[in-house]
Amino acid sequence: MTEHTPMQQLAERARTVLPAGGFGNFDADVFIRSGKGSRVIDENGDEFIDYLISSGPMVLGHGHPEVNAAVHEQIDRGMTFFANNAAGLELAEVICDAVPCADQLRYVSTGGEADMYAMRLARAHTGRSKILKFEGGYHGMSAEALMSLAPSRLQNFPRPVPDSAGIPDSVEDGILVAPFNDPDFAESLINEHADDIAAVIVEPLQRLIPPAPGFLEALRDLTTRHGIVLIFDEVVTGFRLAYGSAQEAYGVTPDLCTLGKIIGGGLPLAAIAGREDIMRHFDKAAVGEDGFTFQIGTLSGNPLASVAGLKTLEVLRRPGSYETLYAHGERLMAAMSDPLTAHGIPHQIVGAPVLFDVVFTGDPVLNYRDMMKGDKVHAATFNAAVREKGILKPGAKLYPHLALTEEDLLQTEAAFIHAAEQVAAKHNAA
Repeated sequence: MTEHTPMQQLAERARTVLPAGGFGNFDADVFIRSGKGSRVIDENGDEFIDYLISSGPMVLGHGHPEVNAAVHEQIDRGMTFFANNAAGLELAEVICDAVPCADQLRYVSTGGEADMYAMRLARAHTGRSKILKFEGGYHGMSAEALMSLAPSRLQNFPRPVPDSAGIPDSVEDGILVAPFNDPDFAESLINEHADDIAAVIVEPLQRLIPPAPGFLEALRDLTTRHGIVLIFDEVVTGFRLAYGSAQEAYGVTPDLCTLGKIIGGGLPLAAIAGREDIMRHFDKAAVGEDGFTFQIGTLSGNPLASVAGLKTLEVLRRPGSYETLYAHGERLMAAMSDPLTAHGIPHQIVGAPVLFDVVFTGDPVLNYRDMMKGDKVHAATFNAAVREKGILKPGAKLYPHLALTEEDLLQTEAAFIHAAEQVAAKHNAA
């Protein structure tokens, strides 16, 4: 009888108390014991270079000494108070100084909460009810967000498809869906429904897909023209594409944005930020009972996450941080593409140097439906092969970070060569 590994034992225990045996996030069979710098160690004792980085927050790597020191110092003073604290205020000032749209902000604990409140805030401000989102865009787990996030059944725009059981049919009536990177379709839809649309919510870089030239500018012009709130979901892109976030990188300023991941330095923290005249709906004294948007959260703006976020943003402000981050990403993009090209495997490297992956298609990838054309067997083969060589990455995303060393990059390049060989073998055998 084969003795199970520690991770297999944990997985068996997990299936008893956790639906599907996991937390609903990453591969449920993987249990991470520890992380330090660029690497994590699983419960079997195997070490991996980490490109998952907790789905984005650990842009400095695991256990950054300055972040750890700030958190340890704060722990001695208290972990959370359900009251204002100076660290949370200072972080708000730093964020508002950095992010173009941010006059004010309100904290929550998760990016999904931030997106939910941003949509609610837009409805309060405009008095309208509909939200326009883009097929394949991820905006958390609210009922509105789980419309056409990852539809397996494609139907004609603008009708949404619910991605989850338990969502009332009435939610569909409040959502319009458009294809990403199609400004003409967005214009026709907005012109038709302008009087009912409270907000357009968009990831400026949708999952991995960059905006086509002029697309974000067109949304900015259309929403301004019709008095619609433009929301950038910057939970992933915030402080990643640039210190001022995607809105700085792309030169388009929304009315509201949502932030998460990096701003908490690895601890739970997110925020809604934007124009003062919209954000004031969180202040009953300013807008009255009818305009007030009620929001409260036990851990919102807690000092532990705030000091971790402050130190993380301080490190990112230092000269050379973003140059290094982009250099790592550009090197890894080439390392991923070159061996696939050498083997004649049709593929696209989709994303930006700070966030990207390979899609196995010979056609351009401009929207969700283009992404779905990618060869899933090749993708699974590639991901399994890099895992064999000590690389931990999500199924469809890779996050470069500042903890990567030359040794890490060389090992990753070798892993990509191995993965390309595995894909080529399957491709040629088909």
